[in-house]
Amino acid sequence: MFSFFSPQAIHFGRGQSAQAPSLARAFGSNVLLVHGANARRADWLVNACTDAGMTVHTLGCQNEPSLPDIQLALAQIKGFNPDVVIALGGGAVIDFGKALAALIPCASPPQEYLEVVGTGRALDHAPLPLIALPTTAGTGAEVTKNAVITVPDHGIKVSLRDPRMIPDIAIVDAGLMQGAPRRVTLAAGLDAITQVIEPYLSIKANPMTDALCVAAIPTGLGAIRDVVENDAPAAWDDMARVSTWGGLALANAGLGAVHGFAGVIGGRTNAPHGEICGTLLPAVLASHMRKADAGTEVHSRLVWVLDQIDRQFGDGTDGTGLAHLKTWSRKMGLRGLADMGVTKADLDDIAQASAGASSMKGNPFALSQSELVGILADAL
Repeated sequence: MFSFFSPQAIHFGRGQSAQAPSLARAFGSNVLLVHGANARRADWLVNACTDAGMTVHTLGCQNEPSLPDIQLALAQIKGFNPDVVIALGGGAVIDFGKALAALIPCASPPQEYLEVVGTGRALDHAPLPLIALPTTAGTGAEVTKNAVITVPDHGIKVSLRDPRMIPDIAIVDAGLMQGAPRRVTLAAGLDAITQVIEPYLSIKANPMTDALCVAAIPTGLGAIRDVVENDAPAAWDDMARVSTWGGLALANAGLGAVHGFAGVIGGRTNAPHGEICGTLLPAVLASHMRKADAGTEVHSRLVWVLDQIDRQFGDGTDGTGLAHLKTWSRKMGLRGLADMGVTKADLDDIAQASAGASSMKGNPFALSQSELVGILADAL
């Protein structure tokens, strides 16, 4: 028995982004367009919506969204009543758009609806319609039901979560993604791969998420080199698909220790989420293998995952792929936790804070404090 949540529509493929204005117009004439740090990259969409007879109010998302950012944005748009929100950008931008679409109709302060630092109360009203156009192949935020918010006063990232926050429409056009800087592409791609591996190993996995992950894991591992090293169009198409499938999988099966750590580390260091996930993945998988008993379902799944990594990154010797994936990632510019600002003295506190993270609920194994610290030490 399981449930499966997804957008009303997913439009996938190059050129699909041209549909955005007509799809938005179906919701009304007032558009709130959330974009990334470079507003010029959204000019084409602003102009297209304006040409379609809509009034467009724009907001920029400079960094991963924080509670103060959301509070400021809500004050800035007071008096403008959008019929639809469009989010054009990476996972941070889409999360910012999701948070605003959810909170604009609500009367209480934003923090009331947040997990951990607030009461996590349900939204008072349904979110505004939302159209998501990702420009990175990583987070899958265009199909998930939460927004990750940094709370600086607590040094942590938490979620604003509601099944109704899944965007109404996701437009996944690899043409919007190709050409991103190598470091961004690497971090996003490793995040996408992590987000099909963790739901597959999650204790909350179900037949629908398994089908997505089994198809996506080898595809993502096979595409990431060509995306990062060659900016290859076909590989971008593959990675865009993996990212979206990962979003669908995690929204319905949860995640695991990688993401349990990532929220805490991101809140402390402000390092990019995908980079944190990419550097933690080998250490977490190695820990899982040390704990998995032969003959169990999770052991079989882990062996299959590691075999897929061996096929793409191994040297022909069984078991070398994971180490070579870590080596290749570092060569391509991925930082370890130490380079992100984590010290050995921080590990106990990070482990303790991470143990209660919501993503840990899907982890295939309970992890002791010493095991959590060991994983972090492996990723320094």
